[in-house]
Amino acid sequence: MAISKDKKNTLVADLTELLSSAKTTVYAKYQGLTVAEIQELRKAAREAGVKIKVVKNRLVRVAMGQIAVYKDTDTTGLTGQLLYAVSADDEVMPAKVLAEFAKKHDALTLVGGFNDLGASLSTDDVKALAAMPSKNELIAQVVTQLLSPATDSISALSGGLSGIVSGLEAHAN
Repeated sequence: MAISKDKKNTLVADLTELLSSAKTTVYAKYQGLTVAEIQELRKAAREAGVKIKVVKNRLVRVAMGQIAVYKDTDTTGLTGQLLYAVSADDEVMPAKVLAEFAKKHDALTLVGGFNDLGASLSTDDVKALAAMPSKNELIAQVVTQLLSPATDSISALSGGLSGIVSGLEAHAN
């Protein structure tokens, strides 16, 4: 079914807004997925703060052409039936959501992506990105490392204090 020119313009405007605020966009082939599986993917993505879009590749190219950062981005990989995972908050989550879903559903195949600097990402780049910890996991690791010396000091002091208290109790008896 053909899309009217007004509808195309609206889609391109929405895509332009979405892509201009995106930290990472990952695309994958989805041919062979059922409607229920795509809904399951959308739900998992929504919970992770990722938007899933299924639009014509030509409209994505037009939207990218309207954004200065993406004007020179290689779009040769945008062929076939693709779905796009976009996140404005986390660089890793689009790749992570699609990779996790692809582990359970062979019909979903990671193809590539592009980052907020306009650089194209290969399939291997996307897989490496998916293997990285998310932003929240990295923050938790940094906080744990920062608190580690304080925790060790408190443990040492409390161990020393309990020894002093035990010694005083023994001396008092």
